[in-house]
Amino acid sequence: QVQLVESGGGLVQPGGSLRLSCTTSGSIFIINTMGWYRQAPGKQRELVAALTSGGTTNYGDSVKGRFTISSDNAKNTVYLQMNSLKPEDTAVYYCNAIIQPSRSLPTYKYWGQGTQVTVSS
Repeated sequence: QVQLVESGGGLVQPGGSLRLSCTTSGSIFIINTMGWYRQAPGKQRELVAALTSGGTTNYGDSVKGRFTISSDNAKNTVYLQMNSLKPEDTAVYYCNAIIQPSRSLPTYKYWGQGTQVTVSS
């Protein structure tokens, strides 16, 4: 059983910063990719940032230059540093991981429970 636990959401003023964390635990053979998606009310879930095991990063256009994804592989944890936050960044942020749980199994996509980020004055 693989679990993703997020932390770090909250209320911040425009222009402020937050750092989200997501730790993966359970049966893990290989972590292929970890990342963050977000979903605002009435909108589709969208990619925020992703980081592959090889170190390749991918960012959504709206966060490029403001958000940075990083990881601590020893802790199976991925971080999202969010700077220069805007009201339009308000959303529920979901951690996502593509994991091969064991050598005999294929990869699966897993999701965290989500953490609310609200940018408002």
